[in-house]
Order: sequence, then C-alpha cells, then structure tokens
Amino acid sequence: MKIGALASLTGVSIRMLRYYEQEGLLKPQRAASGYRLYGAEEVKLIDAIILLNDAGLTLTTIKDVLKCAPAVTATSVPLCAVLRARIWQQVTVLDQKTEALERSREMLISLLR
Repeated sequence: MKIGALASLTGVSIRMLRYYEQEGLLKPQRAASGYRLYGAEEVKLIDAIILLNDAGLTLTTIKDVLKCAPAVTATSVPLCAVLRARIWQQVTVLDQKTEALERSREMLISLLR
C-alpha cells in the first residue's frame, strides 16, 4: 500500500510517517516509480510505535527498543540492561500518573455525592 493508505489505516499523518522514516523507525520499500510501499508488518510496527509513544517513550528510546527488539509486538523480547532501565523508569512515571488520576477521580466522585 502507498503512504496515504497507511496513514488512513493507522491514523498517523503522512508527514509523521515520513518523519518516522527520516528517523530510521520505518524503512519502506520503494516502487520503480519511487513511491513508498508498505505492508502488514509496517502497520504492526506503526501500532507498536504509537503504543510506546503513548506510554511516554521518546522516539529515540522507541528507536532503541526497535533495534534491540524488532519484534516489539511479541509477548516478551530480550532487552539490553540500559534499555530495560529506561523502560522501567517510564513504567514508574506511568504508575505515578495512574495514582494521581485515581486520586483526582476519587475527589470528583466525592464531590458528586
């Protein structure tokens, strides 16, 4: 599929897809005409990039994750110690945000009672 179809399918703008390519996160094949061509694997990769980015990982860290574990969508992947530490750090940040959201939620519910 071409870049426009991938953008529609994943909800990621064409501009961002090109940026992912520029940053080395995506490596599409090229047609003889020069058009970028994407397949099902790129869709899975984009989904993983979105998920990791939504979890708070920077694109630099995501790039490191993908180098270390190209099959990032797998259940478990071996990661180097430095990368594991970065990911655990982000898990801690997410836990803190979750706790803060839960406290906010409880306060709002108490106001409704």
